[in-house]
Amino acid sequence: MNFPADLKYTKDHEWVRIEGNVATVGVTDFAQSELGDIVFVEIETEGQSLAVHEVFGTVEAVKTVSDLFMPVSGKIIEVNAGLADDPASVNNDAYGAGWMVKVELEAGADMSHLMDASAYEAMVS
Repeated sequence: MNFPADLKYTKDHEWVRIEGNVATVGVTDFAQSELGDIVFVEIETEGQSLAVHEVFGTVEAVKTVSDLFMPVSGKIIEVNAGLADDPASVNNDAYGAGWMVKVELEAGADMSHLMDASAYEAMVS
């Protein structure tokens, strides 16, 4: 399992990379391994402002469909268009090509609930 130290994590198995006022969001290596082969990613919330824990999309694997939950509050400014043609990139490169959305953070967005890599690793181990 891979737990990059430069990311933050949620109990719902999303990861967050904060760069200025933009957060890139995806599902963790642990989540993709639990889901199995991902065959479809549906995200129809581009342009919407969502609160923490709201559903921003779904991931469909061979055996299940799972909701994707907002790890931070803000406006979805970009959806990874590459996932339409290659949803397996979530399996192959969860922290790179498999990212899901970019979110413009709300001013003063609360991120105190996010875990660092060691806390997340301890939770899933």
